Amino acid sequence: MHHEPVRLRAVETQGELALPADATGLVVFAHRSGGAGADRRDTFVAETLHGYGLATLSLELPGAAESARSRPVADVDRLAMRIDAALAWADRHAATAQLPLGVLGTGTGAAAALRSAARCGAKICAVVSRGGRPDLAGAATLARVDAPTLLIVGGDDSEALALNRDALRLLRGARRLEVVPGASSRFAEPGALDAAAHLAGTWFANHLRLRRAA
Repeated sequence: MHHEPVRLRAVETQGELALPADATGLVVFAHRSGGAGADRRDTFVAETLHGYGLATLSLELPGAAESARSRPVADVDRLAMRIDAALAWADRHAATAQLPLGVLGTGTGAAAALRSAARCGAKICAVVSRGGRPDLAGAATLARVDAPTLLIVGGDDSEALALNRDALRLLRGARRLEVVPGASSRFAEPGALDAAAHLAGTWFANHLRLRRAA
């Protein structure tokens, strides 16, 4: 596994590229989940994706003070700009330039991933939202997303489940809603995060492999 620090000067942020040998795709993480244990959960999901032969690029989050000063929609805009910058970096970087691209978002990061997908069109081959708020992308944005999109929600997170069902109806490309039984918003219950991570890995592996074959 090759690890490499990434600096995105245009948006004043950084991240880390983790690149397995013979990677078949690259997934950019927009993991705006927050809360205790968020970094540990995101690391677990990234390691699961590596098992599917996928590289990951984890982006630095807005700081707590930065997010506290902004409305959720402004947070989405800021994260979407970072995703766009990461995708542009991946296109230029020799080790990732030929890899199909996906984006995974949590919390407001899911809305940012979808906003970036609406702007970037065919450049993004798949999107996954884990416990996310896709509704914050806005109805007009969701209706422009062509990338195959998977929404993963905990079965015990009734508010998010309703919001994700509404968002699913607005998406126009291939889409699916997967509910992890007994899981809360943070997927902290035994086996819940593992189930969500494998759902994401399968979705990305299948859709990025199709693009690579094409």
